[in-house]
Amino acid sequence: MKKALDRQSILLLAVNGLFVLSGALSGTFLNVFLWKSKQDYAMIGWFTVSQQIALGLTFWIAGKWVKEHNKMNALRVGTALSGLFYLLVLLAGKAAVWYIWPLGLLLGAALGMFWLAFNVVTFEVTDPDNRDLFNGWLGLIGSVCGIVGPWFSGWVISRMQDNEGYRLIFTLSLVIYGIAVVFSFFLNKRKLKGHYQWSAPIRELRRPGSPWRRAAFGLAFQGLREGVYSFLIVLLVYEATQQEWKLGQFSLITSAVSLVTFWAAGKWLKPRYRYAGMLIGALLLAGFMVPLLGSLQYGMLLVMGTGIAAFLPLYMIPMVSVTFDLMGASEESANSRVELMVLRELCLMCGRLAGILLYVVVLSFSDAPRTVTWLLIGLGFAPVLGWLFMRKQLKKTAS
Repeated sequence: MKKALDRQSILLLAVNGLFVLSGALSGTFLNVFLWKSKQDYAMIGWFTVSQQIALGLTFWIAGKWVKEHNKMNALRVGTALSGLFYLLVLLAGKAAVWYIWPLGLLLGAALGMFWLAFNVVTFEVTDPDNRDLFNGWLGLIGSVCGIVGPWFSGWVISRMQDNEGYRLIFTLSLVIYGIAVVFSFFLNKRKLKGHYQWSAPIRELRRPGSPWRRAAFGLAFQGLREGVYSFLIVLLVYEATQQEWKLGQFSLITSAVSLVTFWAAGKWLKPRYRYAGMLIGALLLAGFMVPLLGSLQYGMLLVMGTGIAAFLPLYMIPMVSVTFDLMGASEESANSRVELMVLRELCLMCGRLAGILLYVVVLSFSDAPRTVTWLLIGLGFAPVLGWLFMRKQLKKTAS
């Protein structure tokens, strides 16, 4: 029977909601802002590469701070650095395209700091009996933010001249990050336990019979798709419409669908259904890429986006819950939760980097619509491969 969420879990969801809302307001249009200054697919790709490199390194390096010192301070620093990033973008304006690498490294470090601390605290305030419920609420809140944030940003930007709308939205994000920092002070300081083991992720992968060996490949294939989809879909929608409010409308519709499906999956997707649920989700995520063979017009992109939003929870909730369950499989693994969280993120990072580098290489030869379409379809099948590597662990949770 599922347990209810306690006050600390609810407060953690609130901090997450503010962080995600701020990202939804500005993050959706950040790449569009850069694209309008310099229409270069490779530039956007390298910006994302710099973020992922910093994200992975920050997880690994900050792991010592999170495990041996105050992880809540790490969460606050990550939030504050996110605000600093948007402040620098505001100051740079259109010249931001010439500082892709330092800006990307800063944003990646900010995200790495926040999400490492957040994920570790999530593990500590949840257990297998309420983890699916918590992850369902995470998805639900993310969907609400995805509805409100991009729609509002698109509406504001489309009604203001030049880049005034972008400046207003980036400023608003800066303020919300500040509010999130204030909220974080109401979270209890977590107990510290043990010393950080720098080489633990590698040792875990080398350990004979470790379930993380297969999970590492599953996470890498998840990242392979995520790395490119995180920015390319937004660019395609903007290119197809040339209107920010249409991009906001796209996010509104897809997030509204995601809101309902994350709520339903969080409520009814019990551990015994993870095996079949994740397989169905992976197959449908791949299947909904096929309409793009028709065209890359707004209508087809909306069909694809709606389908992904509807079935992504079937894939993501089991993936997140199973890897978190691996961290709590024994007292030893629970004590190594920070190192295992670092391992999880490094696997995702490797997959994302591989996907983005593939994107940069392919589009350096041809950026024709047909090339982009086949790249998206090919990457769309990565979740199926991810399920293949995770299926053994999924069967264990179903028993």
